[in-house]
Amino acid sequence: MSSPQAIIIFDIDGVVRDVAGSYRRALADTVEQFTQGAYRPTPEAIDDLKGEGIWNNDWEASRELIYRYFEGQGKPRKNLEIDYEELVAFFQSRYRGSDSHNWNGYIAQEPLLMSKNYLDSLTENNILWGFFSGATRDSAEYVLQHRLELLSPVLVAMEDAPGKPDPTGLFSAIAQLYEENTLPVVYVGDTVADMQTITKAKIAQPERLWLAIGVLPPHVLSSSRSQDYAQRLQEAGAMMVLNNVEELSQQVIQNLITT
Repeated sequence: MSSPQAIIIFDIDGVVRDVAGSYRRALADTVEQFTQGAYRPTPEAIDDLKGEGIWNNDWEASRELIYRYFEGQGKPRKNLEIDYEELVAFFQSRYRGSDSHNWNGYIAQEPLLMSKNYLDSLTENNILWGFFSGATRDSAEYVLQHRLELLSPVLVAMEDAPGKPDPTGLFSAIAQLYEENTLPVVYVGDTVADMQTITKAKIAQPERLWLAIGVLPPHVLSSSRSQDYAQRLQEAGAMMVLNNVEELSQQVIQNLITT
């Protein structure tokens, strides 16, 4: 490989795979279960929560929506007893399924949004790439290694670093790809927290060129909410917002890092 031109780090959920029918469905199932069937959050409600920029962890997001439902019923959260381990176990039973060795839950049905050929084209054009995700490591490895058939890609997952928008995990992924602090870095994500991660990275390492690229998750593409969703990402720091990650071609990357 010739001298690398840039580093791209990808989020996974909503960028590499469509999680509307998996993670988000499991989240809604969990809220419905722990409100005894009284409340099932809509996709819009989940987007609004994610838009606050601090609910990247879907287990915590589930609990927060449960709290907010009961607060709306006049019950303060300090008086609520939600067993977090039980909540996580229920969520995982929906997402992973009933077989811990051969997952048969919602995860098995996730459509891919990225191809191995796309990543190969980045490599051929001297662009380094890796992944920084709030997904659990086994879930992330499932899509990267089992579905995309990547061989041990650079991955920083939930267990490896603080949650976004803390940029620690982003820095870790970059360091595994290239030691010198010279290459431009592009981070591609679909949430406000993803964009804010780059904002914090710029503060911590102002000497490097940092670029945040937003991607619209599939569940908003065909809805009237797509423009509002894109605006949220731009307000949080996105230089551009794409409909699909593979629109971020080598030529687009080159234009970004040279202008």
